[in-house]
Amino acid sequence: MDVFTAVADPVRRRIVVLLGDGPLTAGALAAAFPGISRPAVSRHLRVLREAGLVAAETAGRERHYRADHGALREIDRWLATVRRQAWDQRIDALGTEVHRTRRDRPAEPRATADEPPTDSRSAG
Repeated sequence: MDVFTAVADPVRRRIVVLLGDGPLTAGALAAAFPGISRPAVSRHLRVLREAGLVAAETAGRERHYRADHGALREIDRWLATVRRQAWDQRIDALGTEVHRTRRDRPAEPRATADEPPTDSRSAG
């Protein structure tokens, strides 16, 4: 399963966030979701493991899960592309507006050597 599909589910996103604070056992993770059965939480953990977002280590009878943020790089790259495109569009729109404003604004008269330049900030 790919990373995007894995994090599409809100329960799985919450599990990744919880594991960002440090490793947790499957039981502790299941306790964080009282409305979801333990087998369902285990299935979510399996999906996250298959996507490379979570790693598990067995310690005695317990499995300790930890976040593996390396798989999130794919999402980071995608977000960087989206953000760059959005900023490029905004900057292009700003450039268009600046050009339009300069074109539509009447030219201001220039001060001659005999008159001091007007400064609207010093008026009043």
